[in-house]
Amino acid sequence: MTAGRGALLMAALCLLAASASARDDADTVREVVALVDGGEWAVAETRIGHALDAPDTAPDTRRALQFERERMRRIRLDFPLDAARAETRLRDAIPDLRAGEFAAWTASGALEHLVVDGEPIYFARAVPNLFRVNAEAASRRRSAPAPSEGPMEVLNAHHADVVANGSAASRRIRVTQAIEVEADAVPAGERVRAWIPYPRQIPGQQENLQLLASRPTGATIAPASTLQRTAYLEQFAVAGTPTVFEVEYELTVRAQYHAIDPDRVVPLQPDAALEPFLAERAPHVVFTDELRRFSRQVVGDETHPYRIAQRLFAAVDRIPWASAREYSTISNISDYALRQGHADCGQQTLLLVALLRLNGIPARWQSGMVYSDGEYDNLHDWGALYLAPYGWVPMDVTTGLLDSDDEALKWFYLGGLDAYRIAFNDDYSRELVPHKAHFRSETVDSQRGEVEWAGGNLYFDQWDYRFTADVVDGTGGTR
Repeated sequence: MTAGRGALLMAALCLLAASASARDDADTVREVVALVDGGEWAVAETRIGHALDAPDTAPDTRRALQFERERMRRIRLDFPLDAARAETRLRDAIPDLRAGEFAAWTASGALEHLVVDGEPIYFARAVPNLFRVNAEAASRRRSAPAPSEGPMEVLNAHHADVVANGSAASRRIRVTQAIEVEADAVPAGERVRAWIPYPRQIPGQQENLQLLASRPTGATIAPASTLQRTAYLEQFAVAGTPTVFEVEYELTVRAQYHAIDPDRVVPLQPDAALEPFLAERAPHVVFTDELRRFSRQVVGDETHPYRIAQRLFAAVDRIPWASAREYSTISNISDYALRQGHADCGQQTLLLVALLRLNGIPARWQSGMVYSDGEYDNLHDWGALYLAPYGWVPMDVTTGLLDSDDEALKWFYLGGLDAYRIAFNDDYSRELVPHKAHFRSETVDSQRGEVEWAGGNLYFDQWDYRFTADVVDGTGGTR
């Protein structure tokens, strides 16, 4: 064998070995994810330990396995109740709780829980969520809190204004967003880095954006092209004092309305620009067997793109809304929303995005904050779908179908959008600018912000966010 052929053979063998090693690493990560999802945490921890101790484990694999260890820690924070404490909370809400009911609602999944190493642990909001998904339990609740729904979640005059006037039904708003890190969460003198969500300029939706101030001064605004845009700030921690970051800005938010005529909607033609919005995108948009079965049940023999979209929108809208565990703890959100039987706005949106893409309808994500003329504000997720010849039109499946005999108002949120929301994100799970060195607290969305220091990420139990929005011009003027 010549030296040249020998070198080539050696290179080929090295390449095969590297490829086999990469496959082994990927298999290890998949195995650990499945073990964590399946509640076999002791086995998962052993598997993680062995892999991290191995000198040939690739850096990306190490990071993925370290995150699975962190994911178990976060799940424990979301599921802090054992069976006895969960039953006590339920009995406080239903004083006449009968023998066997707690076990029955647990077995049915109505009381959200996990079984970890053979022991059930319950979601912190399992009891309130029970009353959202189980009418019999809700009817026996001792007292119910006042509804906290946003004003746009029910039909009102603004919807009719948008149908009549489109983007002219707009608002100029002044926003203050802040992050407050707990005192001594970071050692004194250490640099604290913060990313506060910041709006994207989107023609026809939100425009005339103006940064007014930041605390500390000198905020770095991510480029306009950043799909999860932020204002970046940093300062040094002071002993015994919370570390506060803040930005203030104004922008004009425009409503949208597309009067979709089903007879004008035509099948999608091949378009390379739309291909990413038709594809699976693991881990949260995957065409699983369960998703395909659900799609067949809902869509049936319908072939018209808009009618398919209507059927899927209505089906996902029927899934009850309930408080959600942190997204970073869920390995496949669209699958989780389908199997769990309840979902919040982001989970419903990812499920609808997956279903639309499966049926050949381009769909994408959008999220940010909703606000009101009064005191209400909240995190919210929605999206958009592509219908030829209309192009991209908005959708908000969580607000869903409105209670109206007028078809334009009933289907308002399949093609329309109110002027009481700010979009920070035009996609999910995208890189922050500047790069975040440690794990993100929210691996999917970006609405509350992110914080870290040299010693690691600061999770949500170490800081809080604030958001206020004031309407300064209800006509949408640029002032």
